[in-house]
Amino acid sequence: MGARPSVWLRQLPNLISVGRLVMIAPIAVALLHRNWPVAIAMFGIAALSDGADGFLAKRFGWQSNIGALLDPAADKLLVACVFVVLAVGGSVPLWLMAAALGRDLVIVCGALAYRLRFGPLKVRPSLVSKINTLCQMLFLLCVVVRREIDLPPAWVETSLGALTFATISTSGLDYVITYGCRAKT
Repeated sequence: MGARPSVWLRQLPNLISVGRLVMIAPIAVALLHRNWPVAIAMFGIAALSDGADGFLAKRFGWQSNIGALLDPAADKLLVACVFVVLAVGGSVPLWLMAAALGRDLVIVCGALAYRLRFGPLKVRPSLVSKINTLCQMLFLLCVVVRREIDLPPAWVETSLGALTFATISTSGLDYVITYGCRAKT
């Protein structure tokens, strides 16, 4: 029989999520000061950490109730902050920022309403939601990288923006339909 991992090792995915939360303010400051190299490095690390915590949690069975809250909260706050700072600075269209924030607001308000009306809600991110998070992070990273080195070409940024909007719309609608149907049963 194999040795069980220490309590601390089992918390590694949660610590990674907390690290992502801690990185949000420095990323925002770097973006506000147009310190693109620092913003690229920090946002890149934060984006990669999203995959790392999920992989570790699933691969080793280190999921926890706190992790189920921390990971999506860290993702939403990171993406929302970067969207807002870039939109205010004119690097991202305001309507795209509003769509991203609106989707998350609908999801959070819907989950709260469901909880108040029906009780606890077991939420698992759908595949389209995971794709949406990936698209948002790739788009935002592309925007920041283009500000520093003017690569990739502008059409890549535009295409990623369009794909991001499509996945924002699709995943938002998916959540509304899925949890609306659960509320009916």
